[in-house]
Amino acid sequence: MKLPDEYEAKMIRILGEEEFKAYAGSLDAPRMSGMRINTLKIRADDFEKKFYGITGITKKVPWEPDGYYYGSSGEEALQPGRLPLYHAGLYYIQEPSAMYPASQLGVRPGDRVLDMCAAPGGKSTKIACELNGSGLLVANDISEERVKALIYNIELSGARNVIVTNESPERLAAKLPGYFDKILVDAPCSGEGMFRKDSEAIRSWGKYKNESCASMQREILEYAHVLLKSGGRMMYSTCTFDPSEDEYMIREFIEKHPEYSLIPLAKTGGVADGMFGMTDCARLWPHRLEGEGHFAALMQKGSCTENGGGSGAENSAESCGESCGGRRGKNEGSRYTAKTGSYKVLVSAPDEFGKFWQENMTGSIPEGIYYTAADALYFLPDDGGAQSEGRRAGPLPPDVDGLRVPKLGLRLGDMPAAQNAKKSPRPGKFRPSQQFCMAFGADFKRKINLPYDGDDIKRYLRGETLTGTDVSLKGLTAVCAEGYAVGMGVSENGMLKNLYPKGWRRMI
Repeated sequence: MKLPDEYEAKMIRILGEEEFKAYAGSLDAPRMSGMRINTLKIRADDFEKKFYGITGITKKVPWEPDGYYYGSSGEEALQPGRLPLYHAGLYYIQEPSAMYPASQLGVRPGDRVLDMCAAPGGKSTKIACELNGSGLLVANDISEERVKALIYNIELSGARNVIVTNESPERLAAKLPGYFDKILVDAPCSGEGMFRKDSEAIRSWGKYKNESCASMQREILEYAHVLLKSGGRMMYSTCTFDPSEDEYMIREFIEKHPEYSLIPLAKTGGVADGMFGMTDCARLWPHRLEGEGHFAALMQKGSCTENGGGSGAENSAESCGESCGGRRGKNEGSRYTAKTGSYKVLVSAPDEFGKFWQENMTGSIPEGIYYTAADALYFLPDDGGAQSEGRRAGPLPPDVDGLRVPKLGLRLGDMPAAQNAKKSPRPGKFRPSQQFCMAFGADFKRKINLPYDGDDIKRYLRGETLTGTDVSLKGLTAVCAEGYAVGMGVSENGMLKNLYPKGWRRMI
């Protein structure tokens, strides 16, 4: 691979001539492909047992317990993203090194987490897995175009406790100061670590200089500082090697904000210490491990005094008590009194939804916060154990008035009676959304289970009507691939009317 002369000279200064040769040689080697299992739907070990041969996974990613490499090195023919199992949300295709930052943030259930530069959603969906339905994730991206992919990937994952915003860091900071326990800043950067993966990154390098990237990163960090609560933790990561965007950026930030301290990161599988005296940071070099280039630094704002603190990434999820763990005081607002221009919180689930659940779903109606916005019914799940610990149930949605919020939590579906029944041809009739199906697919009373490699599942994903189905099924039905829901249909007389969204349909 031909590198720009200026870049090559810089990397020789950083690595030395001998190690630079190893680095440069790695850029001509095939890149590694990876996937991360969505543990909201299936445990990683169960996935491995069931689908090892189907998906082509080979071995674990050392720094991500739910991550796998797939295919032989650099194999392009294998495309697990085209399998119906992918459309069931069982895994996310992700470059192996990109799995590192979110895995090291130390998210635990109950946290309020911000993914500030979230698109296309790989790190956000990992955070949602760590929250495991408790707490709240705000996934933000400033790009209106990129946020579309972010929403799709979050909905595909079945995550129930995610709000997506499409805002600048400045406007977020003005609206939600000190709101978050954990923040991930996967900062826009010069992309030097992606040269092997993306040849366009080399061409862009000369256009987007490190200095302009550093200025942007500096600004984002300042707003993240405002958004992070005292005692909270912030992960800063890039996919570049330039110290002005990596170690020097973190050193400058801590010097300006001395209340921050670095938390040592776990390093395995070839992950190296940070450079220039910043050994608590981490560098992922393509010639030292099986993945592309990344940098990561975990910082804590102030001390965690409730339980005596703690250090090291291995303790980050357990060492923080009240200030970092997402626990709220029992008097911090009522779950039934919040009302803003963005949404109205309901006292309980609407009768229309309760009736729908009783007719079509198994088990008890989900516990949590139900709220309406326009004609839609939204939901955030109960924060497990909150009431027993003297906390309110569920994370009350933040006041997001004035912000661009294309996804205000889990949109259960449309319910025209919520706002204006007179204009609805079927007032009070709840109509479930695709994201409802992806979140609660396992709870449907009626299911059609199809083999992953059969013609019927492919036809369904193309939006076609299915015939010859179980004649005993009548009504709303989940369509499943190998037991995992990919969408819905209406069954009657051995035929299934396809309800798979047009925007999701795929030619597979």
